[in-house]
Amino acid sequence: MTAPSYPRSLAATALAYAILHHLGLLPSGLGAAPDDTQWADWLELLVPWLVLTPAALTLWAGEAANRTWVVFGAGVVAYASGHGIHLAANSIGNADPGPTAHLWDEVVGHHLWFLGVALVVAAVADTMTGRPQPGPVGYLLALAVGLTWASNAVGGGTVAMSLVLAGLAASYGWIRRRELGVVLVVAGLPAMAVLAVELVRGLG
Repeated sequence: MTAPSYPRSLAATALAYAILHHLGLLPSGLGAAPDDTQWADWLELLVPWLVLTPAALTLWAGEAANRTWVVFGAGVVAYASGHGIHLAANSIGNADPGPTAHLWDEVVGHHLWFLGVALVVAAVADTMTGRPQPGPVGYLLALAVGLTWASNAVGGGTVAMSLVLAGLAASYGWIRRRELGVVLVVAGLPAMAVLAVELVRGLG
């Protein structure tokens, strides 16, 4: 079987993440659905499939090493677990708000979910070694990814963790700035700026 195109798979991963991680912005959750849920809850069931599948194709196209697949596998477990916890607790919280739903949604679910995102990004970043810098679209997608990471952190209450992880991504990207890894700088620095401002505001 012929491996998929690396640039297309990488672009699809970035686009899926930037779009699907903003489903919470849908007005009124697209309306009421059966059993006190919202239609956006049901749509969110597709998010792990639509984000992680192109990421896996990127690793396949990039001929990822076994260790990279291990990191990706850990990221998939954390991503899917965290997203599932968030989805269930958020849906329950919308129908019947309370401290338990808040804990599992805003604290446990978001931190585990976004840690999974970071591990998936780390695995994808490992496949960028030795590849040329992207074109203009690649830089725009990287910026969209960084701003999505920041907006998710602000909305999800993971500012401190997400700031540290954005800094690690930007630092690695700086080391690889003459290669495709420069996209991590483009994503990481704006995210760090947004999160640093938010962190200072929170401390004020």
